[in-house]
Amino acid sequence: MRETDGLGDVRGVLRAGERPAPPSAFSAVLTHAWRAMLKIKHVPFQLFDVVVTPIMFTLLFTYIFGGALAGTPREYIQYLLPGVLVQTIVFITVYTGVGLNTDIQKGLYDRFRSLPMWQPSPLFGALLGDVFRYSLAGSIIILIGFIIGFRPGGGIFGVVVALGLILVFSFALSWLWIIVGMLMKTPETVMTMSFVFLMPLTFASDIFVRLETMPGWLQAGVGRNPVTLLARAARGLMHGNVVMSDVWWVLLASAAITAISVPIAMRLYYRER
Repeated sequence: MRETDGLGDVRGVLRAGERPAPPSAFSAVLTHAWRAMLKIKHVPFQLFDVVVTPIMFTLLFTYIFGGALAGTPREYIQYLLPGVLVQTIVFITVYTGVGLNTDIQKGLYDRFRSLPMWQPSPLFGALLGDVFRYSLAGSIIILIGFIIGFRPGGGIFGVVVALGLILVFSFALSWLWIIVGMLMKTPETVMTMSFVFLMPLTFASDIFVRLETMPGWLQAGVGRNPVTLLARAARGLMHGNVVMSDVWWVLLASAAITAISVPIAMRLYYRER
């Protein structure tokens, strides 16, 4: 009898008060974004790619190729920096897929599924955290560029708009890596796929050398490369001589990638759950 009374007391305590309301979609996304940013702190390799790689790329390319391609490193950095900014951030987008695949392999999806929250929030939170990652890497490159002699003709406003355009394209590209992250078996496979896709996409562009220096047959393909258009638009915005058609093409490509990738990614996401 006493046990029954004790159980009744416990039930009474558990029933007392109102159940707390589940977090809003915005709150859940912010929580997962913070989790994504904490990964930078706790995973040294990601910290290396966000902080060390941008510095290394900028300095190495400027001082190794600068004298041969532009006469002096100071002259070359005016051309190179917008391009290496594009290259670095585009490469970092792969971590969206790697992180997602890692979560799947560790069984975190099952834990997220049991929580009373907006279910797509892990995806959107990871993307929001990655935008911070891209912004950090981009800011480091721009700072190093200013230190070694980069002087944008478009001023700070042009630099900020160029970085914003790169972030828009990178956000769209991240959705492709979400799809890859859900389809591949391991994070290592996602990384391998990234090199197969991103190496030709970034190096077969005008990031390092001008388009007119290439053979005619190569110019036709390189000139239509989305990375070339992005680098050219960023370069124009930074130096105050942008061709608006380049900007519109980048925005159109970003919109097309997002429109195609998001429904596929969400379908795979719910199927995974």
